[in-house]
Amino acid sequence: MTFTLEIDAATCIRCGKCAKVCPSQVIVQQEPGGPVSVPRPADCIRCGHCVAVCPTASVRHGLFPPETVHPADRTLLPSPEALMLLCRTRRSNRAFSRKPVPHEKLLQILEAAHRAPTASNRQQVAFTLVTDPAKLRFVSRFTLDTFAAVARKLENPLLRPLLRRIAPDAYRYLPSFHRMQREYERGNDMILRGATALILIHTPRDNAFGTIDSNLAYQNGSLMAEALGVSQFWTGFVYMALRHGKAERFRRELGIDGIVHAGMALGMPQFLYPNYIDRRPIDLQEE
Repeated sequence: MTFTLEIDAATCIRCGKCAKVCPSQVIVQQEPGGPVSVPRPADCIRCGHCVAVCPTASVRHGLFPPETVHPADRTLLPSPEALMLLCRTRRSNRAFSRKPVPHEKLLQILEAAHRAPTASNRQQVAFTLVTDPAKLRFVSRFTLDTFAAVARKLENPLLRPLLRRIAPDAYRYLPSFHRMQREYERGNDMILRGATALILIHTPRDNAFGTIDSNLAYQNGSLMAEALGVSQFWTGFVYMALRHGKAERFRRELGIDGIVHAGMALGMPQFLYPNYIDRRPIDLQEE
């Protein structure tokens, strides 16, 4: 993609902020108060730091025209105490009500997730929002069917001696696999727990940082969900099933082109937690 990147010398006050924040050193200021230049525009990673930091709108970036730049009222930011309370109270609440999550809240959660940073600013994280009850049932059924197939292998008398040596941890999940299947047959879905919405986070197959980028997006989205009073949990069982099952069938059924790295099950809570509890002491090493 070609684009223009230049400095308007007539309005530039030579503060040098754009050069200081540029991660690729595309923008250069040789000395404090000196002129600002753009010697290597082709190395731009399109992050927009230079546009966001310029106090006089002197950075002219073809990818960020004036209508995409907005003033930030930093007085509206949460206090450190408010943000810490949000982090402390965020929990995986699986006690969902039958009330669907309002669509506008889902869009806010997706916007927050989309705002997360990505490696080299590639911005290749994509989202699939599932609210169709039939599709949600497919996700749970796919996960359970995958676990059933894994259980059959683990219990195969011919394979058991080998698998116990190479995958001993897998056997501790066997009772859970069987219990989840029994509960589902009784009408109790232990995979999505009655969630009315599911956000699947995925990236192209060739993105080496897909897992990291997707989980950064998840963290943003989960904090927004907490702020909105929407309950959510990370769909670990679905993730496990995708690593051990027929992932291509899953992606085809849901129209996903790429690799799913994270999932967020969402629902309106039956209740909220009135308390937060301490975690184990932080494991910190200072050098």
